[in-house]
Amino acid sequence: MADGELTDRAPARVTAGRVAVRIGLIYLIARLVTTAFLLVAAELSGFESRFGPEARLGDLVLGWDSRWYWIVAEVGYPSELPLTGDGAVTENQWAFMPVFPYLAKLVGLPFGHWVFGAFLVSIVAGYGASLVLFHLLREKIDDTAATWAVVFFAAGPLAALFQVGYAESLFLLWLFLALWCVLRRRYGWLYALIPLMAYTRPGILAFALFLALFGIWRWFSRRREPLRAAEVVHIVALGLLAVVVGFSWQLIAGWVTGDSGAYLATELSWRRNWIPGDVVFFPFEGFVSASAFWFGSVWGMTAEIGYVVLAASVVAVAAILLFVPQVKRLGVEVRLWSASYVVYLLLVFFPQSSIFRLLVPLSPLWGALALPRSTPWRVGVLTACLAGQWWWIYNMCALGNAIWQIP
Repeated sequence: MADGELTDRAPARVTAGRVAVRIGLIYLIARLVTTAFLLVAAELSGFESRFGPEARLGDLVLGWDSRWYWIVAEVGYPSELPLTGDGAVTENQWAFMPVFPYLAKLVGLPFGHWVFGAFLVSIVAGYGASLVLFHLLREKIDDTAATWAVVFFAAGPLAALFQVGYAESLFLLWLFLALWCVLRRRYGWLYALIPLMAYTRPGILAFALFLALFGIWRWFSRRREPLRAAEVVHIVALGLLAVVVGFSWQLIAGWVTGDSGAYLATELSWRRNWIPGDVVFFPFEGFVSASAFWFGSVWGMTAEIGYVVLAASVVAVAAILLFVPQVKRLGVEVRLWSASYVVYLLLVFFPQSSIFRLLVPLSPLWGALALPRSTPWRVGVLTACLAGQWWWIYNMCALGNAIWQIP
């Protein structure tokens, strides 16, 4: 019997190893391309760029929000909120979750600087996310399509995030693992993954909504797939856990600073860079205000046009998730997660140039673009990915001097 088990499991191990090597080669080539783009961007950086004319690769790794994570790792979080001259809360570390900066600090200790740890955590987590994404998509689509989806992911427009001091790579690793666990009904791991996601970057409340929608779907589909009591308990408990940890950071910030609204005030301080004056928060307000701001104040149109574009975009996204055959092939779990995350963004986010980065958690949808079997189509998508990647790196790193050039 022991010999039989070893014989049965050996092919699976070989296959998993080959997949790991294949994804590793894809990821390595993609990282070399991104490195070349970053080196060119550093060379093109001038006096008007925030990186200056003497920019180096390390400066780009530590650019923009990476510096905030570095500050968190070095000095922690403020017990007193910093204020502007008129008494409003200004930007500070409470907007950034602790897992990534402290992990990067730990990894960077042998190298003597946080930036090395941040780079290593990001690039290794990016490989892990790529590998898990393959296995997640492979549950629903064929090997070739899943591989192409990873190619698009690893070389996508925001692929520079795998090589800078941002928390996205690490969050994507946790997220893809969590989605794979839900898809395989392995709920036990989620009790660890949910807190890890929550304290890596904002977005866990979207996962709470996803679990609620998933639970409803499982109830109505219980005749096709039996729904056991233990699974119901897991889904409810995990949903509650996601809600609790999702709001816990606000409570922690309030407890440390003595201001119950510390976290929200900190987040809104960034919004005042676009909309000066008193900024208030209520659900959907960010997208509504941004529609008026971008279409009215910036682009010289009218706010009404912005509202129409916003409504049409919401309808288009809903139609894609509901009716496009290639998206439906990815499975209910990926579609419910995508819908939940879009709703989360609509509820809390003020859209500006960072919207591209905030859309990265929708990366499982690359599988839909990989499904057409046409080689010219797939090569065309890859070409568009690389063009978008260079456009993003050039604007955010080489230039980085306009309101729409903030990653």
